Amino acid sequence: MATIAPQTRAPVKDARFFLIMAVAMSLSIVAGFSVQLGFGRSSFAVPWPYHLHGVLFFGWVALYLAQHITIAADNRKLHASLGKAAYLFIPAMLAAGTAIMVVVARRTGGPFFFHKSEFLWSNVMVLWCFGALAFWALRRRRYTGWHRRLMLCAMAILTGPGLGRLLPAPLLIPNSWLIITLITMIWPVIGMIADKRSRGSVHPAYWWGLGAYAATFALSMLIAYSEPGMAITEWIVAGTPGADRPMEPFLPPGFTM
Repeated sequence: MATIAPQTRAPVKDARFFLIMAVAMSLSIVAGFSVQLGFGRSSFAVPWPYHLHGVLFFGWVALYLAQHITIAADNRKLHASLGKAAYLFIPAMLAAGTAIMVVVARRTGGPFFFHKSEFLWSNVMVLWCFGALAFWALRRRRYTGWHRRLMLCAMAILTGPGLGRLLPAPLLIPNSWLIITLITMIWPVIGMIADKRSRGSVHPAYWWGLGAYAATFALSMLIAYSEPGMAITEWIVAGTPGADRPMEPFLPPGFTM
């Protein structure tokens, strides 16, 4: 009977792979922000919504990494206890993340190397895609294969700001946002390749997770570049400094890398 009992624990090799991926994704985020801070392109002298956003999102990075460390160490009790925090983090991140996009759009119009409307619409929509995938992963926590892979797809979305700060985004105009987003999709693709090599096939969670991300991104771009989408963007920034910058990405006068 022992030979036909359902498997309740994922192989150690799988846990090690997902831990490595969690470390790599976390480092890409931390490195991106650290580099910009080191070059003096970022500053802590910003309004309080920036700080709230930073605390919540870096808190999530720490939680995500801790979850993979605990499961790799087979500390399932602590893993389950920490996992409960995700139910509070995710809605808080969605609220703070949506708010900060509006604040940035009104304050500066967004980074100059992004289209103003795509920055607002696509950022918000893929953030909510992260929330949907993360909640789905939590609902599937008893099914380790689904849980880990859906959460990886969700986390891949959050690596965008970090990776974007490591890339020469101004040199990628007018496709900076598209290129950075496509690069974040490499994480699930790596998972797919690992699945193919170790399992012989790709787990369906990757197809659903990456598919949802890609579809959300495509829809967000269609809305962002539509006349109604740009009209809403202009309405949101009307009467603020964000309204003064062009809708299209641009290089400021005298800009140097």
